[in-house]
Amino acid sequence: MHIRDAVATDIAGITDIYNHAVAHTTAIWNEQVVDVANRAAWHADRVRQGYPMLVAADENNAVLGYATFGDWRPHDGYRHTVEHSVYVRLDARGRGIGEALMVALIGRARALGKHVMVAGIEAGNATSIRLHRKLGFAEVGRLPEVGMKFGKWLDLAFLQLTLDDRATPDAPRP
Repeated sequence: MHIRDAVATDIAGITDIYNHAVAHTTAIWNEQVVDVANRAAWHADRVRQGYPMLVAADENNAVLGYATFGDWRPHDGYRHTVEHSVYVRLDARGRGIGEALMVALIGRARALGKHVMVAGIEAGNATSIRLHRKLGFAEVGRLPEVGMKFGKWLDLAFLQLTLDDRATPDAPRP
């Protein structure tokens, strides 16, 4: 397995992973699956913004998982904060792929001078919360019943990782 930037030939694999999460999990609170054109446009938008989309690929370049981040909120004052996503193909889970993607993604955020990375995780997703805590994320809030899927209310846990120790936004990065 190797981690690399996503390319056009990865979009179908990314779409499959995304759609599985939509159809079968509460990891994504969307209810409609999407087509490859949708994920291609999403990928192009991330790249246009200068943000990474990473994939974990096997020896045949099949996509095992993906991770990306984007703006936390659209206002200028939030420009040092990003929110990320990480998803692993069902048959590839439990092999350290999510952690490897996250470590690479955190490195990319630091390289771009980001200060905080935020995770919004369905509060019952103990596996994802455990992974994030292992990587140094701390739970900073929980919003009860702010979403719904599969006929039930969902709570949203917010976790964050401070990426550097700058005292002010204008301080030089370490």
